[in-house]
Amino acid sequence: MRLAPWLAAALAAPSLAGAEPFRACALPRDLIPARASPPPAAEIVRDAPTASYALALTWSPEWCRTRKADVEAYGQCELNHLGFVVHGLWPNGSRGRHPRYCRPAPALSPATVRANYCMTPSAHLLQHEWAAHGACGWATPEAYFGRAQALWSRIQAPDLSRAATAGDVRRAFVRRNRQIPLDGIYIKVAPGNRLEDVRLCYDLDFRPARCPSGFGAPDRARIRITH
Repeated sequence: MRLAPWLAAALAAPSLAGAEPFRACALPRDLIPARASPPPAAEIVRDAPTASYALALTWSPEWCRTRKADVEAYGQCELNHLGFVVHGLWPNGSRGRHPRYCRPAPALSPATVRANYCMTPSAHLLQHEWAAHGACGWATPEAYFGRAQALWSRIQAPDLSRAATAGDVRRAFVRRNRQIPLDGIYIKVAPGNRLEDVRLCYDLDFRPARCPSGFGAPDRARIRITH
């Protein structure tokens, strides 16, 4: 696999704060960009200013447990065995109105899809996140995914082998990532109290911050983690 120059440099550079600079994975041979599609009219929000950001991390084993039949599941669920992956970097507004689909978003280039697949292992999701969120704060998809990569590179994967509650998951994140406050972690659970995703909250300068709209599952909530 030939890496883009900026990615090769990131891999060769010293890690930041002890974190892995990039999570490597195998790319599907048939990996191609997804087509751009018109946004749902009811979801377009172009007049809501950004008040904060969230880096949404999907727990891949749980995604694969229920979606192995999806057309893009092979790369994530069979070719690779991943832990947390990036769902997206979201600009969030205040009072429940979040910027979305702020301008037309053409299809991503093959190079951009390849460079970011190991972070977000779905060509369709990469296209969706650029269209729905990236176009609301970045001039190019490369700038958007570059920011997501920069945040992701500073996160060390926690050990969830003994986690039994949402509080255990939060504390596991903080043990490996001292820069993240406990109240800066939102946890979403799927039906059956299964861990679905973790959202890390940031201020407008991309510093870890308290989640402004709640924390999802409370610390005491029992949680099941698919392995």
